[in-house]
Amino acid sequence: MGALGELERAVMDAVWDAGAAITAYDVQASLEQAQQRTWAVTTVLTVLGRLEKKGLVSSDRSARPHHYRAVASRADHVAELMHEALGETTDRSGVFSRFVGGISAEDADMLRSLLREG
Repeated sequence: MGALGELERAVMDAVWDAGAAITAYDVQASLEQAQQRTWAVTTVLTVLGRLEKKGLVSSDRSARPHHYRAVASRADHVAELMHEALGETTDRSGVFSRFVGGISAEDADMLRSLLREG
């Protein structure tokens, strides 16, 4: 899956925030509102095509315009990135130590609670 580029991330945020199937025109409008910048719909379509090849969005091409939806949730994507990052190290203890040492007390409490549950 891997990390996303800046524009890919912005497009995925628009798709995730939509919560339902969304067209490239909808994504374009969302990007323009969020970034105060004009985007060509062809650029948005190119990014959606790349995201589809990466397995992050699926498209319904039975209607015009095509509709896109996220294959997995934002939380699923971030969790996968965390798993990938952990898979790249031989010092998992060191990574966990630095991660836990850098989170807020509230996040540490949430993590403790989740570990007790799971």
